[in-house]
Amino acid sequence: MPLNIILFTLLSSISLFAADAAPLINLSIAQVEQPEQFVKTINIAIILALFVLAPSLLLMATSFTRLLIVFGLLRQAMGLQQSPPNQVIVSLSLILTFFIMQPYADVAWNQGIKPYMEKTIPYDIAIEKSIGPFKGFMVKNTREKDLALFYRISGKPNPKNIEDISIVTLMPAFIISELRTAFEIGFLIFLPFLVIDIIVASILMSLGMMMLPPVMISLPIKLVFFIIIDGWHVIIGNLAQSFK
Repeated sequence: MPLNIILFTLLSSISLFAADAAPLINLSIAQVEQPEQFVKTINIAIILALFVLAPSLLLMATSFTRLLIVFGLLRQAMGLQQSPPNQVIVSLSLILTFFIMQPYADVAWNQGIKPYMEKTIPYDIAIEKSIGPFKGFMVKNTREKDLALFYRISGKPNPKNIEDISIVTLMPAFIISELRTAFEIGFLIFLPFLVIDIIVASILMSLGMMMLPPVMISLPIKLVFFIIIDGWHVIIGNLAQSFK
């Protein structure tokens, strides 16, 4: 399976770099004298390609997607155009992703990568133990309906347990579930700000102030409301707890 090959190459390269204090990358063309030299070169090439795929893996297997969408919807609900800017939203989502995924990464390191670097387990067991924590995270946050959809599309038989679930089938199901959950949270965030907009617009119309844009009045009210309820604390806390 291509994903297993990539992960095995990554694990073997990490152990290779750990064994050599300062690995040397030579881009010159020379004759390969030992098979290990060819394997080392292939590992480095695949790792460089893996760096290109890292953003996609971040979106497909972590909490980053839900966090980014919710923060974007929060900014729209408050009526803010570019505050906070996109760089701040993406950075905040990335930091929270590292915080939420740290326990799973620690388990993958202690049970899979570290024993493989110490040459106590073979690569196939290392891959299974390294993927296991992230696979469990994705399964817990994926609806059975979405997972069954992709199994039905692929024509594969339904898995009997978590270990039988294919990571390739699990990833798109996980993304669909994350999108649904993010929009549900965004809808709940929109409601109080929508009520403020309706109340302000109704008051301005009753006063006959047709020429005054309601957003000029509702925006500071929404900002004060968000500050009073300590909005960032509430939203980030509930977002972190929303992951099972």
